[in-house]
Amino acid sequence: MESMSIWDLVLNASLVVKSVMAILMLASLASWIMIFQRFFFLGKAKRALRQFEDRFWSGVDLGQLYREVSEHPQSDGGAEEIFRAGIKEYTRLTAQKNYDPEAVMEGVERSMRVALSREEEKLDAHLPFLASVGSTSPYIGLFGTVWGIMNSFRGLANMQQATLSSVAPGISEALVATAMGLFAAIPAVLAYNRYSSVSSNLLNNYETFAEEFSSILHRRVHAPK
Repeated sequence: MESMSIWDLVLNASLVVKSVMAILMLASLASWIMIFQRFFFLGKAKRALRQFEDRFWSGVDLGQLYREVSEHPQSDGGAEEIFRAGIKEYTRLTAQKNYDPEAVMEGVERSMRVALSREEEKLDAHLPFLASVGSTSPYIGLFGTVWGIMNSFRGLANMQQATLSSVAPGISEALVATAMGLFAAIPAVLAYNRYSSVSSNLLNNYETFAEEFSSILHRRVHAPK
């Protein structure tokens, strides 16, 4: 029996199985692009968080820090964006005469919650797609496999004598679809689990910073005038 390479099996597959393989290849390519994009984005976000917290807790004046981050904003700086939203709203509200400290803090916390929601969207970008690829690719590959095996057995019905060499190519090309489904799914699942954990940790750090910053502003706005 003549041996066939994986490429030969792909080329000789039926149209439906080829379509399944094409879908899986596109899904795998898109997921790898997003995996690398998330890798670099989350790496920069972690570095930006460390750098900003070092500056924030160094004792620098908050007004000076606000001017610095406004003039030279960090790329992917989530905590910086929350700080800017909070201090901007705080400055605007306290500039009014006879302001209400509680109203100031409500406005500040609302602004920081909005900024926090935006950062959460950035952190979770592309993760649903990776989850979808990881969960559906094996089933798409399995569909191609079932279809290929059905074609193989349907072809056997027209043969008087079935041999392994007659059925093996059809089953082999069908199993390639399953292999491609796993090839697309496994990296997507691993990346999704890893990046979800990193995203959650970053978001927790942002929330902690927002609470600590809110406490600082709360003490400042309630300080004796």
